[in-house]
Amino acid sequence: MLRYGAKQMSFYGSLFEKIPQNHLLRRIAGAVDFSFINEMLAKNYCVNLGRPAKEPELMMKLLLLQELYTLSDVRVIEESSYNLAHLWFLGLNPEDVLPDPSLLAKFRTQRLEETQLDDIITEIVRQCVEKGIIKGEGLSVDTTHSEANATKKIPERLMKHLAKQIFKGLETDVQGVPETVNTDIPNYKQIEDHKVAKAVMKEYLEEVIEQAAPLAGSQTQAAIQEAREILDDEKFILQKGVRSLADKDARVGSKSKTSQFFGYKTEYAMTTDERIITAVSVHSGEYVDGKDFSTLADRTLQSGMTVKEVYGDKAYFRKDILEKIEKMQAESYIPVSASVYKIDEELFAYNKDSDQWFCFMGNFTMSKKRAKRMARGKPEEIYEYLFAKEQCVDCPHRERCMGKSKSKARMLRVALTAPIFYEHSQRQKQPEFLEKYKKRAAHEWKNGELKRFHGMDRAKGWGLRSMSFQAKLTAIAVNLKRIAAIAEENRQNNALFLLFLAKKSGIGQNSIFKILLSPVFA
Repeated sequence: MLRYGAKQMSFYGSLFEKIPQNHLLRRIAGAVDFSFINEMLAKNYCVNLGRPAKEPELMMKLLLLQELYTLSDVRVIEESSYNLAHLWFLGLNPEDVLPDPSLLAKFRTQRLEETQLDDIITEIVRQCVEKGIIKGEGLSVDTTHSEANATKKIPERLMKHLAKQIFKGLETDVQGVPETVNTDIPNYKQIEDHKVAKAVMKEYLEEVIEQAAPLAGSQTQAAIQEAREILDDEKFILQKGVRSLADKDARVGSKSKTSQFFGYKTEYAMTTDERIITAVSVHSGEYVDGKDFSTLADRTLQSGMTVKEVYGDKAYFRKDILEKIEKMQAESYIPVSASVYKIDEELFAYNKDSDQWFCFMGNFTMSKKRAKRMARGKPEEIYEYLFAKEQCVDCPHRERCMGKSKSKARMLRVALTAPIFYEHSQRQKQPEFLEKYKKRAAHEWKNGELKRFHGMDRAKGWGLRSMSFQAKLTAIAVNLKRIAAIAEENRQNNALFLLFLAKKSGIGQNSIFKILLSPVFA
């Protein structure tokens, strides 16, 4: 049950005057109004029944203090109990008692929903747009990876652990492992061939499941069900599926062609000028960058921000993303990816008005038809453009263009997207594009801040939900720090401007200082 009451009406409230006006938490509170959290989370509480609950705003602020200062549940309660700035930020009196640390875990797991964290990010960004803290119109999107808080195991070892879990279940259900169940686990480490070792362990685990199933109680049945689900996943034996029983959501992903990691990927959108995160999504490690771009863009637009420029790396050079950016009426600043656009522009150029390709010798295509070809074992639709044979036959560069082909005319086979991508390829060579694209570097700085100062290099818990909460709470925390910095910068600029006007108009300095020191101006 929620109950709201007056805050900070204590006689000891005068102690809060010791907190400097430029303190980080004062600047955050001055820029962001957190009162919306109570209304947003009210539906997660009973209106009339139960003991009075701690207000959602208070609990959410404790989580934010946790992320801002990198504290555990116990430490954030301990430090907030004697830190005046923390108490003031929380809206408590110096003599008030803080909630037990266990309530923070309950709040995260039972009261706070992942989608509500998205709504909190959106509302904070909306307030920034409304107050003029966000003025830029550029949006950058990228991913950063986090290592799982678990050890990556090979399938053989996982199957060994699954068998042991079934044995433990039998010990609980029937007070021991019956002799009919084979408990002699093969020593897979002595098998040199990795494929053979996996096959032996899989066969053994399937045998254990078959033998234990008729004897299974609730504990054993749960262990058997888990083992079956993992074995039924075709990616498991290929080492692309579950690699840890502690963290079943973590997956192996690639940082580069030669470097892999085991964990999660966080994709987020961020303003390029103010470096404020506008939307976050979290996925397992094998996630392909850009799949969630549309969702991130829509959440950003929900905040009321105007987006005129979108920045990304080559992973975002895809037809669906470029179409989404065009629908947003924004310009894309994304380098061409050679994996989706394979045209030798030294030899060929495209004219979109006539829908023709021109070679460097001046010849042009006379016809176009839609066809299919096999690519990586799958049929792919393409366009076939045929050049004028009269010029191709006698062209002095025929061998360079066509090799040893005996065809009279060059056939240019391109993906359906090639004509569209050609325009982007030409545009990115312009000085304006190259200069603008420098803004995307801000995303690398933000990745470094998230990992170095807020622990995003490694998951704190297990599972996709835990990682998602970690990423989104961290995003809110770094946003608040950045908002406070911008607010302080704006205050100083206003102060300088006010002093300038005072000097020009002849207003006394004492009057100006009173204005500058007033709570309203601060």
